[in-house]
Amino acid sequence: MSHPLTGLAPPEAARWAARAGLPLPADRHAAVAATAQHIHAVVSVLRELDFADTPPAASYRAGEGKSDAAV
Repeated sequence: MSHPLTGLAPPEAARWAARAGLPLPADRHAAVAATAQHIHAVVSVLRELDFADTPPAASYRAGEGKSDAAV
């Protein structure tokens, strides 16, 4: 199944930006499309990681963790 960002064309990026209330100058369409594709690629990799043994961020308390670093 293809994701909408696969092969995102510059005019599509411009339409999506305009729908979000962020009109783009014509000279930025290609850069925005390329950036969106890059972000999508990175997020796709992160979605495949297994975080089963990782507690949710809400359980973390700053300053309460054990430090095991040697000096």
